[in-house]
Amino acid sequence: MTLIDRDDAIPLYHQLFLQLRDEIMSGRRAFGDSMPTEAELCDQYSVSRITARRALAELAETGLVERRRRTGTRVIFQSPARPLEADVDQAVEALVAFGRKTEVRLIGLDEGPASSEVCALLNLPLDALVVHARRLRSLDGEPLGLVSSWMPAAVAAHVPLAGLATTPILELLRGANLTIGSAHQTIAAELANAELGDWLQIPQRSALLMIERLVRDGAGAPMLLTRAHYRADRYRVTLDLGSSTTLHPSAPAARSADISSAE
Repeated sequence: MTLIDRDDAIPLYHQLFLQLRDEIMSGRRAFGDSMPTEAELCDQYSVSRITARRALAELAETGLVERRRRTGTRVIFQSPARPLEADVDQAVEALVAFGRKTEVRLIGLDEGPASSEVCALLNLPLDALVVHARRLRSLDGEPLGLVSSWMPAAVAAHVPLAGLATTPILELLRGANLTIGSAHQTIAAELANAELGDWLQIPQRSALLMIERLVRDGAGAPMLLTRAHYRADRYRVTLDLGSSTTLHPSAPAARSADISSAE
């Protein structure tokens, strides 16, 4: 999904800059990663070489990438954020509890080869088969977030996929006797593209919270990747901090939801 819209008044090069900036700031393009070449950006986004060059130049001007002749363009942005540790069992309970308080609509479910990005995150060989689910989560009858989840086909074979329309996915994993050993979660700000705007009933480029979660089994193998985009006007992040950092759910307000959302 991209932000490129030829009918928009915003120049194409700046739209491409915003798309790539969000990917860098969210960690999807990490420190040291190579950026696509101008030619690759032209093919991927159907833009001109000048547009691709200006987008990369703007990234360099803002200190997100470094451009070098012969070696190409690399990400030099390093997030100042430091990880907070939380008890995974308590976090799962919070996520499942929230999932039961919101409505969910299954809008897509298919099995096929994963993208190179998903394969890398799930530690799978290129073009490995995954099950991809897309769900629209709502609160009080209004859209709250669009959630995409990927499971390796070998994991999905043990999960009753029909339950995705009614049951939090983490609960389905536990019900299939699959052990949840750990999880890594990233929260970042992003802008809504046209598709997200349509599903979430918000204007394009409205503020969103992107929450990406990689769940591993007891042996440390990736078993679930979830990427959710939530409306910033209806979603808040809450942490209770004590002697050990844990996540606690709170009852959703009439028009907002807590971090403890079940993807």
